[in-house]
Amino acid sequence: MGILQIFTLLGALGMFLYGMNLMSSGLQKAAGDRLRGLLSAMTSNPFKGVLTGLGITSVIQSSSATTVMVVSFVNAGLLTLAQAIGVIMGANIGTTVTAWLVSWLGFKADISILAVPLMLFGFLFSNSKKNQRQNIGELIVGFCLLFLGLSFMKESVPDLDETPQVLEFVKSWAGHGFGSVLIFLVFGTVLTLVLQSSSATMAITLIMLSMGWIPFNMACAMVLGENIGTTITANIAASVGNTQAKRAAMSHTIFNVFGVIWALVFFRPFLALVGGIIEMFGLPNPAAEGFAVSAQNSPDATAALYGLAMLHTLFNTINTLIMIWFTKVIEKLVVWMIKAPKSQEQEVFRLKYISAGPLATPELATEQAFNEIIHFARVSRNGLGYVRSAISVTDADQFEELRGKLVKYEEISDRIEYEIATFLNAVSAGDISTETSAKIKAMYKIIGELESLGDSGEAISRILSRKNIHKKSFDEDTIKNLNNMTDAVEAAYDAMIGNLSAAYNDELEEISNAYNAEDRINNLRNTLRDTEIEEIESNQKNYQTSVYYMDIVSELEKMGDFMINISQNLEKAFMKR
Repeated sequence: MGILQIFTLLGALGMFLYGMNLMSSGLQKAAGDRLRGLLSAMTSNPFKGVLTGLGITSVIQSSSATTVMVVSFVNAGLLTLAQAIGVIMGANIGTTVTAWLVSWLGFKADISILAVPLMLFGFLFSNSKKNQRQNIGELIVGFCLLFLGLSFMKESVPDLDETPQVLEFVKSWAGHGFGSVLIFLVFGTVLTLVLQSSSATMAITLIMLSMGWIPFNMACAMVLGENIGTTITANIAASVGNTQAKRAAMSHTIFNVFGVIWALVFFRPFLALVGGIIEMFGLPNPAAEGFAVSAQNSPDATAALYGLAMLHTLFNTINTLIMIWFTKVIEKLVVWMIKAPKSQEQEVFRLKYISAGPLATPELATEQAFNEIIHFARVSRNGLGYVRSAISVTDADQFEELRGKLVKYEEISDRIEYEIATFLNAVSAGDISTETSAKIKAMYKIIGELESLGDSGEAISRILSRKNIHKKSFDEDTIKNLNNMTDAVEAAYDAMIGNLSAAYNDELEEISNAYNAEDRINNLRNTLRDTEIEEIESNQKNYQTSVYYMDIVSELEKMGDFMINISQNLEKAFMKR
């Protein structure tokens, strides 16, 4: 096997993997927010969760993408651990569709003949001005590259008749009985870990089997190993996630490892069952003693390919039918294995949703960011409570405690804004749709306004501090007026958070509540200012005290401005049209 042939084989593998990723990305972007809607609507019980995982993975052709997506959603609080376990089970069944597609289209129908002509349609679609057509174009190009890569891989693998020494080497590893089964199981696991794609490893296994490199039972052992290796992707995603995310990833590992254990215990009967099913279709039994693939397009090669795809499907289906009844047991087991840290006393200002590492797709990562923004808004609203208390308190020590909290909340706002912006930068660096790009731009503006709300709270604490230093105090009417103004700002907060939640659920239809709250704040500000000016002119109020009072009113009015800006950004990017 020459150097050029080796690089051709590796390049073909790269084309296959790139085509798989491109096809999956195009499908996910075309599906958009509907994926999240499907997940939330179809996971009310384990059986629906299995169907959801099966359906999504069958569509996007990547169990890794589905499991990483599930881990991210558990981390973001969109799915419970029990729901996630059901979806992961379904994802394992859904990924078997790839083996059937490759077996049928890649080996029997040889769709690579049509791949190049299809590229024309992919190019035309990708140059369309409509975003959805561009996504479909990406899907078509990925589909073509996948099967072109598979075709090049088949052609670049050396003929064993010309390299008998390679055949002898493989036979030496396959001649140790059950020990060989374990060897090829480990090989399948390691290869999947390296390639980070069970679909690519399955394609390689199918090629090796169809060309007679390995016997059918060793190919089956590799497939079992691939089911263990594929769990590493979700565990990597969860490694920087919260406790629930780590538990969801671990449940995937437990599910697959348990399946491999029973499959190894009943290895011969299981293969006999697969062989019997293939015989029912009029093909040779690939599990029969002495079975060997004679030529790539022969009936025995077809039987071997379909047998391997059948084994993959039966393994994951039977495993799911067994394990679905033990969802609660798996949940308790992973909770016992992965303890929540003792220091997990949730600080109200701590990031709750952005921490799950690599995500399945930027389209879905925006969901996490938006959930974090809603949390940010609620944290900011809590800061207004400290403003209200600081205005009314008369004890110096109590005021200093409240002032310290407002200063801390301003620092918290800065940090949360930075963390969300950093996350959005990473999302923007990916291949995102025009609609998602517009949403991310709006999110940048929203977190900026939320950070400004924290600045206003801290500014009010400075004004009150100066008032105390100069030995000034507010009378009952002034405090009542400021409380009325704070009530108006609180109502604006409620409207803003309501609009954020509606936009997140794709239910935002109008923002009149925000405009009404803003009008109330402005009218109250104008009334309070005019009244105060009249009282200053009639010498009823101390001028310096009035300045502090009006400065606080002005800062509260600014907070209203920041909140209406947030609702207006939601109106532009998220409102239902």
